[in-house]
Amino acid sequence: MQDLHGVRMIMRKVRDQPRATREELVNDLKAVGTTVTKQNIGNTLRRNELKSCSARKVPLLKKAHVQAHLKFAKEHQNYSEKTKIELFGINSTRLAEMGHVKAMEKVAYAMLFGDFLPQSIPQAKAIFEKLALEGSPKAQTVIATGYRYWGGVGVPQSCESALTHYRLVANYGKSWGSAVQRTRLLDEVENPGSSSGMLEEDLIQYYQFLAEKGDVQAQVGLGQLHLHGGRGVEQNHQRAYEYFNQAANAGNTHAMAFLGKMYSEGSEYVSQNNDTALHYFKKAADLGNPVGQSGLGMAYLYGRGVPVNYDLALKYFQKAAEQGWVDGQLQLGTMYYNGIGVKRDYKQALKFFNLASQAGHILAFYNLAQMHATGTGVMRSCHTAVELFKNVCERGRWSERLMAAYGSFKEGDVDSALVQYLLLAEQGYEVAQSNVAFVLDQKGSQIFNENETYPRALLHWTRAAAQGYTVARIKLGDYHFYGYGTDVDYETAVIHYRLASEQQHSAQAMFNLGYMHEKGLGIKQDIHLAKRFYDMAAEASPDAQVPVFLALCKLGFIYALQYLQDLNLKELLSQVDLDQLLGPEWDLYLMTVIALLLGTVIAYRQRQHQAVPIAPPVPPRPPGQPEQPAGEPEEQ
Repeated sequence: MQDLHGVRMIMRKVRDQPRATREELVNDLKAVGTTVTKQNIGNTLRRNELKSCSARKVPLLKKAHVQAHLKFAKEHQNYSEKTKIELFGINSTRLAEMGHVKAMEKVAYAMLFGDFLPQSIPQAKAIFEKLALEGSPKAQTVIATGYRYWGGVGVPQSCESALTHYRLVANYGKSWGSAVQRTRLLDEVENPGSSSGMLEEDLIQYYQFLAEKGDVQAQVGLGQLHLHGGRGVEQNHQRAYEYFNQAANAGNTHAMAFLGKMYSEGSEYVSQNNDTALHYFKKAADLGNPVGQSGLGMAYLYGRGVPVNYDLALKYFQKAAEQGWVDGQLQLGTMYYNGIGVKRDYKQALKFFNLASQAGHILAFYNLAQMHATGTGVMRSCHTAVELFKNVCERGRWSERLMAAYGSFKEGDVDSALVQYLLLAEQGYEVAQSNVAFVLDQKGSQIFNENETYPRALLHWTRAAAQGYTVARIKLGDYHFYGYGTDVDYETAVIHYRLASEQQHSAQAMFNLGYMHEKGLGIKQDIHLAKRFYDMAAEASPDAQVPVFLALCKLGFIYALQYLQDLNLKELLSQVDLDQLLGPEWDLYLMTVIALLLGTVIAYRQRQHQAVPIAPPVPPRPPGQPEQPAGEPEEQ
């Protein structure tokens, strides 16, 4: 028993001191009189080492398991839709359970949209909240805490809290800045000829035809389009390189500079090469091209293929900025902001960042936001900083869903488009908010019950109007005027029309105010103010001139009736009730008659003008020749 107790003590020592040497164990075992062998000791040590290393090996095995699942899913990505759904459920769900961030994001989105997995918004919300705590920028934008604090949506309005959240996401999104087309569905419907920002396939083919025929401008344009992507064209560096190379061989300096840019940055198709980049940059810069000058400035600023030389970098950036090139302006602002090669000057930095932001450069917006947030070189403004950071955040990679939603809408999948727009609307995208309201207003989706569509549309029109969208403000007035999703409230309708009129100078809002003054709806009846607003609408937009003319004709008729009522025939005319005599919509009938009369007069004048024969031109009379008497033919 004593020997057994001694052996147990030694085994406990093995457990508590896994690094004990073989000789120490042998001596301890001999001390208790136990017969041991090297083989027994080796087996004991191996078992103990496995136990002691398990905590270290399990994460490694777990990581290998995750990588195996990812590789398996990638190898089967071209399988049928049914197989992909099964694989998604097998792989992504398991990976999400293991804590893999990207898998958790995919599962959360799948549950949110009902793609591949059964739709479960509560489960998706729970996963996104967990990801947000772990620092996932995608989850932080989905929760849209910044927008909620900025707009006071569901929480007390707090600019500082909004600034904190937007800055956190902007730190991730500032380097992306992909070109995303923000198409308003309402504008497309009301203005079919307007451009949505997406290039039609036949137009792209036309430019490709021109490029193949040697049109240098078409080659450069297509090269830039494929280099950056956007407007419905996918990014393709191979095609961009081919177009730039053709144009550069024809002597185009822009193409040379963009080739230098491609070699400087490197890509999957073009290997990074500073020497080749410098060759193209110098060639373009020597011919005065601002893109090439900015490229040389970057080379000297960071020592890419040449020694660092801040003076030369400043010189080339100034040349590029003088020609309005946005990268030159941005880099000048950066040099003045950080005091690189020049004396630190925040006013100059602010000037060049502002210039670059006017061209839409995302880093310029980010730097301006930082300056306004910290009060560096400018008076601190939380509101301005939030708006700038919000602009940066809305250019992140997640904004590509705007284009996906638009594509779903064009393909007729309105429900899918609505869900995607709803997600972006909650993140604060004004275009998405107005598109959600439009889809609900048209009752084109079956997701919500019919009695929910107008109240939800009213909510999103309200949010879009709060971000400055004029049409949304007018829609709010219309909803309160007609009682869509709310009670009829003429006074509130007047407030919204007045805001759209005063802040955005909307002709439609002015016309509506004129009508409400004319009728005395929600405001005191005043024919003179009605005429004033009608006139303002005609001045604000040429498209409003015909409706205003008809409204003024009707207004003149009403004014004449009121004038006659004030004469001796007052008692007689007071007995005449136009609503009873002609119906409640007699004014519409009158405007229709006036419009028909106006069209008849215009058609008659055009026909009369066409009937007048045009006299042949009379040849000039030579000097000294007497005039031909009227009625006598000229001698031949």
